[in-house]
This record gives sequence, structure tokens and C-alpha cells, in this order.
Amino acid sequence: MSDSLPPKPGRQLLHLVFGGELESVDSHDFKDLDKLDIVGIYPNYAGAYAAWKAKAQGTVDNAQMRYFIVHMHRLLDPADGEPQH
Repeated sequence: MSDSLPPKPGRQLLHLVFGGELESVDSHDFKDLDKLDIVGIYPNYAGAYAAWKAKAQGTVDNAQMRYFIVHMHRLLDPADGEPQH
């Protein structure tokens, strides 16, 4: 779960942390989209990972509860995660 390319100096690499209860442990479909937990948006992977880890550890008793990190910077600039030729 790490960014493969080093960040370019002075750039924000936004990451979204969110989660919720899944319909089953074998899917990524949430039981109730109205109950998604939007933890926050972080300026780097390290901050997002710390938030993800805290939330994931806090819900360890519920096997269907999952938290995810979305690399928003890759959605905003798809070429950002591609190797340069």
C-alpha cells in the first residue's frame, strides 16, 4: 500500500480514507451507502495510512467493516502513477 513513485517536490498527493460495513467479506459492496464513514482527505500517504490504520484497528471486532485509502491524486492526474518513458 505505498506510492510507487516518489512525490514531485511541492506537490500535494491527496488521499481519501473512508470505510463502511460490507454486505459480505468477499465483496466491496457496502450494506448502506448512507452510513459510509468518510474519515478525511490527507495531503500524503503517510497521513492517510495513519488514519486508515487507526480506524481499521478500531473496528477489528466487525469482520465486515472495511476501510480503504483512495489515491485521489491518481484520479486527478492518471498519468501521475505511470512510469515515464
